[in-house]
Amino acid sequence: MDSGNRHTPMAHYKQTNVLFILLCIYSAAHPRFFNQLYGGERWRDGALLNDGQLHYRGPQTQYTYEVAPVFTVMEKAVLKKMIEMIGWEDGDGLFNAGGSLSNMYAVNLARFRHCPDMKECGMSASPRLVLFTSQECHYSITKAAAFLGIGTKNVYVVPSDERGKMIPGALEELIVKGAQPFMVNATAGTTVLGAFDPIHQIADICEKYGLWLHVDACWGGAALLSKKHRDLLKGIHRANSVAWNPHKMMMTCLQCCAFMVRDQTNLLQHCNSAKASYLFQVDKFYDVSFDCGDKSIQCSRKPDAFKIWLLWKALGTSRLAQRVDRALAMAQYLTQQIKGREGFRLLMEPEYTNVCFWYIPPSLRHLPDCPELWEKLHKVAPVIKERMMKKGSLMIGFQPHGDRANFFRMIIISPQVSTEDMDFVLEEIQSLGQDL
Repeated sequence: MDSGNRHTPMAHYKQTNVLFILLCIYSAAHPRFFNQLYGGERWRDGALLNDGQLHYRGPQTQYTYEVAPVFTVMEKAVLKKMIEMIGWEDGDGLFNAGGSLSNMYAVNLARFRHCPDMKECGMSASPRLVLFTSQECHYSITKAAAFLGIGTKNVYVVPSDERGKMIPGALEELIVKGAQPFMVNATAGTTVLGAFDPIHQIADICEKYGLWLHVDACWGGAALLSKKHRDLLKGIHRANSVAWNPHKMMMTCLQCCAFMVRDQTNLLQHCNSAKASYLFQVDKFYDVSFDCGDKSIQCSRKPDAFKIWLLWKALGTSRLAQRVDRALAMAQYLTQQIKGREGFRLLMEPEYTNVCFWYIPPSLRHLPDCPELWEKLHKVAPVIKERMMKKGSLMIGFQPHGDRANFFRMIIISPQVSTEDMDFVLEEIQSLGQDL
């Protein structure tokens, strides 16, 4: 392809198209982006810290120390800090390409611990295995079961209570009835309701039946930074493995996802190792334990730990904790405003920063709680979302949940968000939907 001269019509065409593309990209760094479980940040100099601004000296991958001497050491240092925050004395882990992949690592590792012959002999070496997770879990658990050959029908869904938390008694009933159980997935911060499963009680059951306990803390893990809110994850130190995404509440740029194991026997290495001799020679001149690539299912792997290392160095633990505290404080402020404003109704009191609510237009407020109200209310949120997107004023997600009609799911992360922004959200929703 001709690279073109900057004075040619083609060069002008390319520049115009690039500018158009940039203008069409939404800004997750905007303080009124509440749509997903991640966000960005505009720094004081006006720059946005993102992947493109982490200037590596050419392409970087970190399967061996020799090609990534800084990043392999940096990953170990960051994982050590995160492992300490979980409450483990020691452990292992790696950064990978997403929380879904972390959960897949957990399922695969739990299965390997339960039936190590499967690595070489495949499914024929195993009886029918089942794993357990709550009805509120992330869909990646089911995808992992499908991808790894366990089968989606062997993922037993444990009922949750009205707050979205796994019911331990229901878990134990399913374990007794199941085939050969090997793992339980608990969630610390569910995607929709922001619920935290009772980890201590689930850990008791896992210990009783000899099951691997994985905690998906991709969303809620950041609460460990806060002295005020870390009890949301009480008992997480009893988990065998943990997934935690700094690109969510900690606001590193996408993607930045850690998978950690409470293990000192190199289980991760034994499970995933292929011993490629052209990369992982045992007679190198340095400590080959820094060659971390063989415990990963990826070969090329970006140095994502650099992102959280840089942020942690820039802000420190105390300021990161303040961000978590502020986000939860903003969620509580919004909750109180919803309670006091006509036409708004909470789905439930939030446990984290997921604030779920309905907006009821004036035309529907005379209706009692009946099927007619909920059928009509189900159509309100999609229309308001369409209008806010076309106007470009803010971005908030909506969805149904079980038999509940569509509601708004507000996710508060950014430290730039103010009480004025919270007030604006409710005023803007009311303005966009009052004629419905």
